[in-house]
Amino acid sequence: MKKVKTLSMLEENGLVAVIRGNSKLEGIELSKAVVTGGITSIEVAYTTPEASGVISVLKEMYQDNPTVVIGAGTVLDEVTARLSILAGADFVVSPSFDIEVAQLCNLYQVPYMPGCMTITEINTALQAGVDIIKVFPGDIVGSQFIKNIKGPLPHVNLMPTGGVNLENMADWFEKGVIAVGIGGNLTVGMTPGDYRPVISNSEKYVAKLNEIRGK
Repeated sequence: MKKVKTLSMLEENGLVAVIRGNSKLEGIELSKAVVTGGITSIEVAYTTPEASGVISVLKEMYQDNPTVVIGAGTVLDEVTARLSILAGADFVVSPSFDIEVAQLCNLYQVPYMPGCMTITEINTALQAGVDIIKVFPGDIVGSQFIKNIKGPLPHVNLMPTGGVNLENMADWFEKGVIAVGIGGNLTVGMTPGDYRPVISNSEKYVAKLNEIRGK
């Protein structure tokens, strides 16, 4: 089943790159740089112009690479979710939980990862069939939040986004997350048209993850 495969790849990859380009071209080039650096789970934020087009291009570009999964981020409503799925998105991410988006994603067997900050929000999302909870914003709740949630809800799959960096990434995984979302830290040092720093930053995160996992 495609949904199970996608969920498995997200966990195996461990890192999800959040792509926010200033143009369609920049969204594509940022994604290419991240994949070159070894991060193969890509979340194209719908703040990127022509985000559906970016997803379509990337899906075609990496159709022969089974390790690459392309998802949609900053999905705020059912219409956007539908557009992203039509474009080929393997998964859908929202900053907050939306029941209509959850139902649509379930209908098409596409993993939905909504942002949650409380036990109530997490329970509501789980009841709606959500497989992975995006802990957002991660820098507000901190990694101790993961341990506290895992007490009453040991079965929940959590992925923090926001505030995850090379220095604290190990702590998040030690607390029990299955993956982490990385955004602005991947573009540190980038200048217009030069994506080499993005490749280098991605390589550092992959190396750190391998170290954490003992590879």
